[in-house]
Amino acid sequence: MSQQRKKIAIDFDDTICKSFILKRVNEFLGTNYKLDYFKQFLIDDIIPEDRRKEFFETLFETDPYERVQLIKGAKEALKKLNEVHDVFICSSCIMVKSPKTSAQLFAAKYDYLIRNLPFLDPKKFIFTSSKHMINADVMIDDYFSNLKNDVPVKYLFETYHNKELPEEELKKFNVKRVKDWDEICSLLL
Repeated sequence: MSQQRKKIAIDFDDTICKSFILKRVNEFLGTNYKLDYFKQFLIDDIIPEDRRKEFFETLFETDPYERVQLIKGAKEALKKLNEVHDVFICSSCIMVKSPKTSAQLFAAKYDYLIRNLPFLDPKKFIFTSSKHMINADVMIDDYFSNLKNDVPVKYLFETYHNKELPEEELKKFNVKRVKDWDEICSLLL
């Protein structure tokens, strides 16, 4: 890539930081599931239907991102990328199965970003579930459906739910798989 400043839209959960939902599901169900168990995007699908309302009512009793870790290399990579390009954090804050909790999720994500990545400009935080509307030069996301858009350069950040996506499917939408933040830096810096 040239040295021209690029607009880079980067997803948050499972791309910059680890998801909080698995920990909360395990606490709620009294289980010890590991990410390797899941192949689907929505981990909370494992909650029995008759207990979902209760689960979502208790989900925000404490800050869900309180002890969530950044993915290895994310902070350093974001800092470097931010010096050379215009970095936008583009994250969904809609809890599909519990829309009423979405405002709390928005606040929790915003606070996490400010606390852990203070060098990022909060004016470049985009909270939307309509990522197909994003106009960027580069998009990095872990959810393949978010990359089925007109952004010229698209990277699928590999995680538990997308490891088995066939390369032929990625190629149809001009998406390249990336395994970690070092690889992203080597592609964009």
